[in-house]
Amino acid sequence: MLVDSHCHLDRLDLAVHGGSLDAALDAARARGVGHFLCIGVSADNAAAVKGLAERYADVDCSVGVHPLDLEPGAAPALDWLLGELNHPRVVAIGETGLDYHYEPEAAELQREAFRLHLEAAKITGKPVIVHTREARADTLELLRDAALPTAGVLHCFTEDWPMAKAALDLGFYISLSGIVTFRNADALREVARQVPADRLLVETDAPYLAPIPFRGKPNLPQYVREVAEFLAQHRGVDYEAFAAQTTENFKRLFPLAHVAS
Repeated sequence: MLVDSHCHLDRLDLAVHGGSLDAALDAARARGVGHFLCIGVSADNAAAVKGLAERYADVDCSVGVHPLDLEPGAAPALDWLLGELNHPRVVAIGETGLDYHYEPEAAELQREAFRLHLEAAKITGKPVIVHTREARADTLELLRDAALPTAGVLHCFTEDWPMAKAALDLGFYISLSGIVTFRNADALREVARQVPADRLLVETDAPYLAPIPFRGKPNLPQYVREVAEFLAQHRGVDYEAFAAQTTENFKRLFPLAHVAS
């Protein structure tokens, strides 16, 4: 069994499945995907992701505010975040983090919001899902300062091995998406080779970043199979063993997730 550890089910382009989320999930299940983590990115979609997790037994969700979805000049309220996290299907915090590629001018606001999410992680003990782009030093500094009691994950990892190693040393997991299959991703493939087997997750980040051979098309949860098959071959391991390992890793990182045995 595989787990798509990071997808945006409320944002999928469902045209290929006749507009049906049920059909999209069934297509993934038919390819061995047994669980989905639907990610919150804003206050506006918190209700949507919780609703999907309530609707489907094999879907859990997270709640948080993406650094590019922050309200201008205002970090989310801690009370709001803690309230949203107090839900049985919300198994993680985020995604949160720093993105200086698109909004470097909002760096201080992003740092404030990231600290708030990390504080919520300390209070609740739920793992944090971290987005980081062109903000290596600040991301690692804030994670070190937070001294979280539980692990988290750097999702859709695209940075170098020194950053991956620093995150691993802090207890974090590394999640790889379809980007690892791209022709220009040699450096990321080197990271993929070095991450310990028990600290690796796979994801689609659907509807974004479809893997080869679907690059340029809307991504779907079923394509996590392509990511996992590529990584198993790249690491020189049996696919079924790799799928089982990443599923166990997911269950260890997200112990509140309702993953079938």
